[in-house]
Amino acid sequence: MSRQDGLKETAYNREKAVAYARKWALSRNPKYYSFTGLGGDCCNFASQCIYKGAGVMNYTPLYGWYYHSPSDRTPSWSGVKYLYNFLTGANGVGPYATETDISSMQPGDIIQLASYLPEYHHTLVVLETGSTPAPDNVLIAAHSYDCVDRPLNTYAYKQIRFLHIEGVRK
Repeated sequence: MSRQDGLKETAYNREKAVAYARKWALSRNPKYYSFTGLGGDCCNFASQCIYKGAGVMNYTPLYGWYYHSPSDRTPSWSGVKYLYNFLTGANGVGPYATETDISSMQPGDIIQLASYLPEYHHTLVVLETGSTPAPDNVLIAAHSYDCVDRPLNTYAYKQIRFLHIEGVRK
């Protein structure tokens, strides 16, 4: 579908996002810097997965969503709150999401947690959901605490938010 601003809305490729997550959940893609030990690699990993499913980055300085190198990237590529702000607030090129509840989760979507900090600090990639998504049948992949096919209900958290990726603007 074309928009007045000339951008086309396309589907998010959930299969590609999940395949990438499964491939790199327990290791690191050498094309990307690992932020493990520097605040964590969870959001960097989630962004890589989303990029694989979206196929496009947003090169708007500061408020876009892109990665060229550790020193040439936007805060949204590797920062939990900035990724949330980009996905839920962007109107330009790139993936976009809505905050929803667990029942709308699909493979390739994003979950963010606040456990021991007063703000959200961990980002997970949804790999699978049951026919009715619930904490015991939503399986995730993540970095920082590397995992694949980990049930969501094995996490302890104070707050949780679910980001359903609606599509991609190109």
